[in-house]
Amino acid sequence: MSSSDLSGSLIWAALAATALYLTWLHSTSRSRLPLPPGPRQLPFVGNLFDMAARPWEVCMEWSKKYNSDIIHVNLAGTRVIVLSSFEASEALLEKRSSIYSDRPAFPMVNDLMGWNFNLRDEWRIHRRLFNQQFNMVASSSFSRVQRTAAHSLLRRLLDNPAGFRDHLKQMAGEVIISVTYGIDVQPVDDPYVALAENAIKSLSNARVPGRYIVDSIPILKYLPAWFPGAQFKRIASEGRFLSQAVRNVPFAETKRRMGSGEATSCFISKALQDLESGKRHFNESTVKNVAAAMYAAGAHTTVSALSTFILAMLANPDAQKNAQLEIDSVVGRGNLPHFGDKQAMPYVAALVKEVLRWGNVLPFGVPHVLAVDDEYRGYRLPAGSVVIGHVWAILHDEIAYPDPHAFEPKRFLLDDKIYPRVRDPQSAFGFGRRSFRI
Repeated sequence: MSSSDLSGSLIWAALAATALYLTWLHSTSRSRLPLPPGPRQLPFVGNLFDMAARPWEVCMEWSKKYNSDIIHVNLAGTRVIVLSSFEASEALLEKRSSIYSDRPAFPMVNDLMGWNFNLRDEWRIHRRLFNQQFNMVASSSFSRVQRTAAHSLLRRLLDNPAGFRDHLKQMAGEVIISVTYGIDVQPVDDPYVALAENAIKSLSNARVPGRYIVDSIPILKYLPAWFPGAQFKRIASEGRFLSQAVRNVPFAETKRRMGSGEATSCFISKALQDLESGKRHFNESTVKNVAAAMYAAGAHTTVSALSTFILAMLANPDAQKNAQLEIDSVVGRGNLPHFGDKQAMPYVAALVKEVLRWGNVLPFGVPHVLAVDDEYRGYRLPAGSVVIGHVWAILHDEIAYPDPHAFEPKRFLLDDKIYPRVRDPQSAFGFGRRSFRI
């Protein structure tokens, strides 16, 4: 070896040694950082038994108790980081999304109930397919479908006001099933609407943190259903039946209609036509999975938001009166507004924002998993931690929204216009990439 080669090797060795030392020094200093504050833990189970029926309220109390918008709890060995402010959620889940985009295993939901078609690693492909195909469908028919369903809802409310909850389910089902599968639902007791309602209720119950011990101790998923304490296996069996029905039943009907020439333009028909023509790089299973996610999620969240709207109007007649006066001033008394009237109705727009803020549909955002060790505000965040945006706390922040438990649309207005300095409640939809505002 020449002297120049030897010198070069020594230089590279020195650089490598320096890099290794700096890496070790950084990891050592990070490991010395404390975890975020949190409640006292019991051996083995941690804080598993501290999670009450309404865990979002418990987490809110812990944030106040420890004066921290980032807290740490241990659910039988699973580290959970709860982010209770918009700033912390945006800093980690949005700005550092490259290391916060993994999804937790959720043995109850994924392995036992069969929802892994929706929550597994292919979710990025699912999102891309949704954006490509749904935007094309929505631009041509979504507004028309929504308007038709809304008018039908109003007629049903006039005929039977007491059945408003069923009417809302029917309307939400009409919209999402038509756009996704091109299926016209029955006026009452539609089987597709009922299927979506039952399936998403089962899923929502299973996704509450700490509700099922199998999520914290995954090996329990191998217990037989008859084993004492394994009631979760029987619940999971019912959930699996529903999840598979949501995935397969309406999809099969749309394919049947396509084969017989009866199909109308919808998400499924457009995606499968693109697949057959070779325009897209996905498979039929992906189309089926994305459609099922749209079907299940769309029906549930719409009903929840509209139910909150009705509650808010009953409890706040002045808000209802102000909204009606604005609508009448724009379209005339006795007429119904169109989507094009939105810009002329700032109070109604503010009311929609307040509905989503005041009674947000989901108290927690979709759980994320931290891929590598991280640090934030002097706290150590270990790799593998489940990280959750605490949406309920964020939308009831007393600083961003004074008197947060009051229903007050005017908080979003200044001089009869939407006030952009008041934080938009888009956190109601969770955290991650999105291309819309409320």
